[in-house]
Amino acid sequence: MLKKKKGLILVVSAPSGAGKTTLCKRLLQASSSFISSVSFTTRRRRKNEIEGVDYYFVSQKEFGKMAEEGKFVEWAKVHGHLYGTSAKLLDERVREEKDVLLEVDVKGGSQIKKNYPPAVLIFLLPPSWQELEKRLGSRRTENEEKLADRMKQAKKEIEYAPHYDYLIINDDINRALQDLLAVIRAERCRMDRVADEDLEALRGPEN
Repeated sequence: MLKKKKGLILVVSAPSGAGKTTLCKRLLQASSSFISSVSFTTRRRRKNEIEGVDYYFVSQKEFGKMAEEGKFVEWAKVHGHLYGTSAKLLDERVREEKDVLLEVDVKGGSQIKKNYPPAVLIFLLPPSWQELEKRLGSRRTENEEKLADRMKQAKKEIEYAPHYDYLIINDDINRALQDLLAVIRAERCRMDRVADEDLEALRGPEN
């Protein structure tokens, strides 16, 4: 039986309101092989969030010290808060050949691709600009000024889409999940993910 040569690093990025968090949670429920990479953030913990499960919550000072010491493979400021992926934790997962799911912004995705070229980058979008604005407005968690800032940021983020490997349109979460699973199946079939010893075995004995 063929086995994969190494774990799959899957990066999902999207503007706010595209459904990135929901899609990632659905993937983790649908595929037991994936583990989520937990980011560090300076954002305050919400009442339904768990330390070490949703994020590692740290102070601005602690985050800055970690960044200066090069402990992040990627980090960025998003909507006034700092987010970063631990280089040590990700390296450990790669050495263990684990399938890792990372939910990061577009700049973070570019940095991860630079440090881990085999990483697969997925860009998620709603079916239309109007739908994105509608989804953000329906949250009722931000005033008009903050909503306008998020829409402005979304335009900047969408400019990165052509640099990603796959584009998934989230007009239906179930369909989006099936598209994501199809990407994963395709990536597992790539020749460079098959172990060399397995290919040798398939060639059969020499005459």
